[in-house]
Amino acid sequence: MDNSIQDLGRERVGVLIVRYGLPCVISLLVGALYNIVDQIFIANATYLGSYGNAANTAIFPLTVGALAIAVMCGDGACAYASRLLGLNEKNKALKSVGSAISVTIISSIILMIIYIVFQDGLVVMFGGSVNEKTYLYAKEYLFYIALGIPFYMFGQAANPIIRADGNPRFAMIAILIGAITNIILDPIFIYIFKWGMMGAAIATVIGQFITAVLSLIYICKMKNLSIGLKDLIIDAHEAITTLKAGLTSFLSQILLVLAMMAINNMIMKYSVIDPIFSSPELTQIPMAVLGIVMKFFQIVISIVVGLSAGCIPIVGFNIGSGYKKRVRDLLKLLLISEFVVGLVSFILVEFFPDQLISIFGASSESIYYTLYAEKAFRIYLALIILACINKATFIFLQGMGKVLESTILSMVREVVFGVDFALLLPIFFKLDGVLYSMPISDLITFIISVYLLIKISKELKKG
Repeated sequence: MDNSIQDLGRERVGVLIVRYGLPCVISLLVGALYNIVDQIFIANATYLGSYGNAANTAIFPLTVGALAIAVMCGDGACAYASRLLGLNEKNKALKSVGSAISVTIISSIILMIIYIVFQDGLVVMFGGSVNEKTYLYAKEYLFYIALGIPFYMFGQAANPIIRADGNPRFAMIAILIGAITNIILDPIFIYIFKWGMMGAAIATVIGQFITAVLSLIYICKMKNLSIGLKDLIIDAHEAITTLKAGLTSFLSQILLVLAMMAINNMIMKYSVIDPIFSSPELTQIPMAVLGIVMKFFQIVISIVVGLSAGCIPIVGFNIGSGYKKRVRDLLKLLLISEFVVGLVSFILVEFFPDQLISIFGASSESIYYTLYAEKAFRIYLALIILACINKATFIFLQGMGKVLESTILSMVREVVFGVDFALLLPIFFKLDGVLYSMPISDLITFIISVYLLIKISKELKKG
């Protein structure tokens, strides 16, 4: 077995968090930048503005839906294969990885077809019909984004698999090169060629294609998880076990899609009856603004998830090897790190919302755009510190193989609280109710997370 894998059981946990967590953070941040960069350039194009912003917000959940399947396959293979390597069961690990790759490819093609065939209904379902201009922009953006779904999903699924092979650096580089390509092409296609939403989408797809190609090249030459064509034949047992291991990652993303769908529809419903935003030229503003707030939150969560997901192979290997004290030390250090990330984020949203808004073209918008954005940042992300701890708890449980606890906690947060509060609170507080749904959900979830963290800590002290 390669020394990089053996190091998981002997190197200091702080060093391992940096070695595995930092590249994972950068990979996820760069992956998040695809949609965020699109929105920044769209918002600053005067001929698109908040209409393009709102359209981007409506389509964003569909991108997350594709990501949900990809991370279920990739994170599941990473967690399960890492445990198998710790148990010295390499053949099963290879079958797990091969099955995960095949499931990703097949599901990505199916999803691409669904997005293209049902694009009209999907745009309406996710709030893109808030007004005619937003609807047309959303349809245009979705069509071209859908064409890149197979490349996007393969690249995202391959990333954790490459980390599990002991090369988080290459995983980071593959994502980084694709994102840089997108950043270079976006202004060319949007500002020079005037391709609008189509230009933003095509730039994204080209970047995703490059990441997918680089990932494929590495996978063909992996060291510890060197798979052959026979491993790509889906093994039902290993595939199911792998997908179960990645179920938390899937639910954390797919349930987020449900929450965003509820939020987008509530925004659309209550914008048209709001005293200010009912005006036709302002109706799209609340959706555009919430899109910006969610994109900032996505950046923060990318850091949080990156640190936690980077620990999955470390946790898996050490659990498999019986090194419980190392896992306990890792958990303590991870929670401290996540708290710091949440604290810095809290300071930004509460004290510097204007600076965050300005990145997304606020200067060319109505004063109501800026005022609502300030309010949205401060209320919606008021308990972002707790959100960071909650997300880290979901993923750490997954890395330990506690799929049931991780899955239930994730479902409670995103469905029972995230969706229900988003639907219920606007009845009483109108548009403000949508903003209140986030901090209330995170507060209640945090109470449950604390209970589970105490339980985990006690378990790790035994033996």
